[in-house]
Amino acid sequence: MSAVATDNAGDGTRALIFALLALACGHMLSTLLRTIPAVSLDLMAADFHIEPQALASLTSVYPFAFAAAQIPVGAAMDRFGVRPVSLSLLMGTVIGAIASGFATGPESFAVGQVMLGIATSGMLMCPMTLAAKQLSAARFGLWSGAILSIGNIGMLLSSSPLAFVVDHYGWRAGFWISALGGVVVALAVFLLVPRQAAEHKDESSPLSQMIELLRLGFSRPLRGLIALALVSLATSLVLRGLWGGPWLMEIKGLTRVEAGNQLGAFTLAMIAGPLCIGMIDRRLSRRRELVAGTHMVGALLLALMALGAPHYAVSILFGVPVMPPQYDLVLFVLIGLATSAQPLLFGMSRQLVDAQTAGKALAAINLAFFLGAALMQSMTGAVAAFAGLPAVLLFMAAALLLGALIFLAYTRTA
Repeated sequence: MSAVATDNAGDGTRALIFALLALACGHMLSTLLRTIPAVSLDLMAADFHIEPQALASLTSVYPFAFAAAQIPVGAAMDRFGVRPVSLSLLMGTVIGAIASGFATGPESFAVGQVMLGIATSGMLMCPMTLAAKQLSAARFGLWSGAILSIGNIGMLLSSSPLAFVVDHYGWRAGFWISALGGVVVALAVFLLVPRQAAEHKDESSPLSQMIELLRLGFSRPLRGLIALALVSLATSLVLRGLWGGPWLMEIKGLTRVEAGNQLGAFTLAMIAGPLCIGMIDRRLSRRRELVAGTHMVGALLLALMALGAPHYAVSILFGVPVMPPQYDLVLFVLIGLATSAQPLLFGMSRQLVDAQTAGKALAAINLAFFLGAALMQSMTGAVAAFAGLPAVLLFMAAALLLGALIFLAYTRTA
């Protein structure tokens, strides 16, 4: 009898692992789609007959839609369950990818990006929600890291492999391949993710949930965390997903594939970074100082990258026309590691509020991450058009430093 029970438990564990892997592949698809412009912005802009900086601002509709849809999608998962919501989002992702691939101008491309932003908004929440419902706290910690790492593989795919595809088949092929990937992931979710009854946790409207989140986010305990969250993930996502490629190709003269290789190294650092920061956090037990310090270091590294441009301070100091691409490669890796302390903000938010509002506090931090990415992407497009790419990096460095200082000021007595 006990052997049968053990077999059943083993079967259940295997089924859950396969279900989580299928849903995590949806998050991987999301990160791929979000970062396609990094290696194809110039070709897309030429196709649409607009300036790359204007197209960069236009692509911010993706993260804005992504941020706006998170709360309604979260409410839908509570009411209908993970499986039907995930399948619906994947269907929307396929349609949005096809629409983006067939876009004929900036307006139709913006429509496709809005569709993708809404459809991919729950790709991380789906596996996280299933894991939270099915796993113990210790195993959830392990799997949440695994889900994030699997998701970041999408950014690896959008580095050198995507650069090769774009060079040989054009930028539209990236979206068509993503659409095909969406069909495959949807089939895996349909076959592997179990049907579960909805929990009906929160019957309030999405608008009232949004108001409550905003109220909590502006409250004194979370104000510093929200300020840093608005610029923390935004800096790494916008650098990796938008400006890293143009910087390496236009300023440093690399080919598309060479730029993709450097962005791939940046992504590997972003995958390894949270694990390294987590180990340091457990040893030091000084989370506030670690979070602020790493973000300040990230701001310094961004400024050093900007100042390596032609006729800027670092290039002049070393007596060269422009700092070599190897200089940027080292800085990309270090920035990826330094800006990987974002997950610690989730842990701090749970410490600063009571148990009844812990879930909403996590949601407020998550919303700030992606709303900040949308704002950063929109503002840096304007900065690039006005002052060029070095100014974009300096702007992001200043934003990161300001966020860290506000974080320190508001968490001083926490």
